[in-house]
Amino acid sequence: MEIAVITGSAGLIGSESVQFFSKNFDLIIGIDNDMRKYFFGANASTEWNKNRLEREVPNYKHYNVDLRNYHEIETLFKNYGKDIKLVVHTAAQPSHDWAAKEPITDFTINAVGTLNMLEITRLYCEKAVFIFTSTNKVYGDTPNYLPLVEKETRWEINENHIFYKNGINESMSIDNSKHSLFGASKVAADILAQEYGKYFAMNVGIFRGGCLTGPNHSGTQLHGFLSYLMKCAVTGEHYSVFGYKGKQVRDNIHSWDLVNMFWQFFQNPRQGEVYNAGGGRFSNCSMIEAIQLCEEITGKKMNYSYMETNRIGDHIWYISDLSKFKEHYPEWQWKYNMNDILVQIFQNVKK
Repeated sequence: MEIAVITGSAGLIGSESVQFFSKNFDLIIGIDNDMRKYFFGANASTEWNKNRLEREVPNYKHYNVDLRNYHEIETLFKNYGKDIKLVVHTAAQPSHDWAAKEPITDFTINAVGTLNMLEITRLYCEKAVFIFTSTNKVYGDTPNYLPLVEKETRWEINENHIFYKNGINESMSIDNSKHSLFGASKVAADILAQEYGKYFAMNVGIFRGGCLTGPNHSGTQLHGFLSYLMKCAVTGEHYSVFGYKGKQVRDNIHSWDLVNMFWQFFQNPRQGEVYNAGGGRFSNCSMIEAIQLCEEITGKKMNYSYMETNRIGDHIWYISDLSKFKEHYPEWQWKYNMNDILVQIFQNVKK
């Protein structure tokens, strides 16, 4: 029997992983205790998604376990042992704003929870491929010191700056910058994942995501930019734009495209390799541009206002350079662009 273990299995990337890998593995073990409800309130609960997976994926088995509980995770892995061929670790506290409210909760989930998963994988199924969803926040606010130019609807990198013209690559320093406490806890987890790959010769891949998005995102004001934006566009709920004239740029990658990156890595894994993962030059937008797209798709004017104060450590311009991953895995390519993503989210919000 071949088994895949997926943490955060009722979340956006976790649930996409469950559906994707259920076609390639005999059994999918999902681990998720709906901490998103605790972080962001009842509207952000992923219970609906867990129930959907249990209905629609016949080889899915759910465990309501907290990753900080080493003993419970260890017991689970002992039961399945070396039949576990893949571990996709997506569970996290995902908001840099929320992390400042409870730094210890944030760090123990993101860093200690990741350490638990890595160590238990090493002890009970060391040959398994381990995929860790990191974040572009590991680079802190270093991207904000690039030479940026203000355009009509967005910030953009100076066209004469050749090195990062295609986006930010993995060579950017993660040191000496303001990360947010969330970013710091993810840095710790990111480095741990690299170390387990390189020191213990485990098949570990680290994916530093830009904005991860898709129709199954339980978006809230503090996390899930496009999902929450479209929810406000449909319902008429007020949306706040924070700083940088609303011209801050993000690249957005559909959850299916990201999980397809995981699949490519699984088939030809490397040890402790780091990849930036986002929409790149293929799929990106500013806040202003995203609002305009939402208005076009819904046919409604959005109810939003602008606040001059930006979020602490927020990126002004961030586009991922995926050249390294595409060089290692040339068969991979994006499937969904910005418009595709927002139309899917719109249809799901309406439903």
